[in-house]
Amino acid sequence: MTIQALICDCDGVLIDSEAVAARVLVRELEARWPGAAVAPVLMPLLGQRIERVLGGASEALGRQLTLADVDAIRAVAETEAAQAPLFAGVSAALEAVALTKACASNSYAAVVRRVLERNGLARFFGERIYCADMVAKPKPAPDVYLAAAQGLGVAPEACLVVEDSVAGVSAARAAGMTVLGFVGGAHVGGEAHALELRDVGAQEIFDDMRALPALAAHWMQKAEARAH
Repeated sequence: MTIQALICDCDGVLIDSEAVAARVLVRELEARWPGAAVAPVLMPLLGQRIERVLGGASEALGRQLTLADVDAIRAVAETEAAQAPLFAGVSAALEAVALTKACASNSYAAVVRRVLERNGLARFFGERIYCADMVAKPKPAPDVYLAAAQGLGVAPEACLVVEDSVAGVSAARAAGMTVLGFVGGAHVGGEAHALELRDVGAQEIFDDMRALPALAAHWMQKAEARAH
């Protein structure tokens, strides 16, 4: 089956926001839990919904957060992360890839739309935005990617995905899609993260968004060859 669509995560793929969000979450939790070793527990959870990250950190550290705490921390993290810069070359890369494009995120759809509009990327995605608040289960479940394929009117096998997190790669692979693992974000911890993405199914790893057009062309050619 040929590749017909490119689906990109938002945070950590289009904008370099995961490190910003991580700093906010660590700062807010350390303020509430003095003396707790927050960062080592929290960093591996990135890529999941903020509520799940906070819940996982709470469970691992034996601490508690109220619903008001969770809402307040999420609001601060989303506000600060939305100001993060685009990755170098991302606009030109999206322009150069001749595929229908969609964005699939574990964030809220309203937040993603604002980020794309603020950064001049909305023109690439239009209304083709699929987020965790639109489906039953967030990443690492495949729901958001299956919803994207359905919304685009293509088979999951016809989709090429760019993801930066273990949860995101796991979700896209569970949906049956080809996945490129992007490790160019400030939050990425070196070769270990690339290996983690490969372990959960990323078929190629790259760290410069300017390489995306050539990578997309390569995987489109591979799919075309398999189809014949």
